[in-house]
Amino acid sequence: MTIANEKYAYPKFIKVQRGQKRIPLIIHGQGVFVFESNNSTLLTMFMLLDSKKKAGLTVTFRADGVRVNTYPELKPLVDSTNTRGLSKIPGAYYWFNIDAQNCRLAAGIGETRIETSVYHYQFEITEENKSFLEGITAILIPEIYSPIEALRILRDPIMKSLPMVVKNTNFITMKDLARMSYLPKSYLSQGLQKLHDCVAGNQFKLNDFEFPNFSKAIDYSINTPGCWCYERLKAKSDQFGGGIQETYLRITLGENNGESPGIPHIMEIWPSGHYSPVHNHGGANAIIRVLRGEIDVSLYPFLSNEVDRFGHILFKKGDVTWISPSLNQVHKLQNYGKKACITIQCYMYDKSDMTHYDYFDYIDGKGMEQQFEPDSDMGFLQFKAMIHSEWKLRPRCLPFFYTVTV
Repeated sequence: MTIANEKYAYPKFIKVQRGQKRIPLIIHGQGVFVFESNNSTLLTMFMLLDSKKKAGLTVTFRADGVRVNTYPELKPLVDSTNTRGLSKIPGAYYWFNIDAQNCRLAAGIGETRIETSVYHYQFEITEENKSFLEGITAILIPEIYSPIEALRILRDPIMKSLPMVVKNTNFITMKDLARMSYLPKSYLSQGLQKLHDCVAGNQFKLNDFEFPNFSKAIDYSINTPGCWCYERLKAKSDQFGGGIQETYLRITLGENNGESPGIPHIMEIWPSGHYSPVHNHGGANAIIRVLRGEIDVSLYPFLSNEVDRFGHILFKKGDVTWISPSLNQVHKLQNYGKKACITIQCYMYDKSDMTHYDYFDYIDGKGMEQQFEPDSDMGFLQFKAMIHSEWKLRPRCLPFFYTVTV
């Protein structure tokens, strides 16, 4: 699989075949090894070696931390702050990062990013150390350590925190690029760029000439008993097990063409105080744009009721963010604002995805993992016409509006 210009949003990777014991790095001396351990009570050990298997590193994940040694000298490369390694939490997976150019090692739990790291080691930057790390060509999993399940190899090492907000070329400054304040659109994968261009234009907005009060009318429908949004939210109050505040509305644009979990374009309506469960997105690419208000997004290393978020960001009107098959997949959305937040969500399976998992997995009110099949509360054109009728007939809604088929 060839992916160009996608270092941040979706690094080039190779999937590892089940049971493979020797895994070549895509580029010598750099990359990320992602794996699972089938038994959190045992140590998990692998080696990073040169082509002659005469020099490299030994890496051991244990319950009390990560241990790395040079090979064959067995000199320990110690991170004195490291106290975590294998986790007993179901759903945990792990990564190990090697970066020869910057003479760095790192390891973490969950999504492959700096924020989930638990171990760091910085070599002195010398030609000797660079040469040593650049000589590493492959990962070797000794037969004795059967609990390890290799998942994939990423080409590029983890270097810094990933920007969440995407900006077009005309809005990126030299200072932005130096600080990586925003993710340039060109860094997105081809699939994500396609989704971005569908919804990022100047004319893609709620209020228009034919219905300049569309957003106000949605507020009216949410807050007025008998109106469609109010009644539909009430009807969905047990969907995720958290009551009416753990609800939102899904207004779909277009049809399901088989390239995404559910219909690919969805307008989501988040009343004040409402939130989603912690959930993932079925390994799909996604672009999210805030059309109105603001939404708080909490990020999690993997899907579980037992892990804390590792970060959160508040997205405001006009902001665009992204989800790739391996990054930003697990999150929770919540509207802390005083008015309804409205977003447009776009989904697409990656070309390499041969599974097409049609569900989002989420954590219910009892802390159990469940499946949610992306649904539609109503099509966009029908919804807009209905909200327009409610708005014209305010302050009361006629009974036939309650019974619109959804």
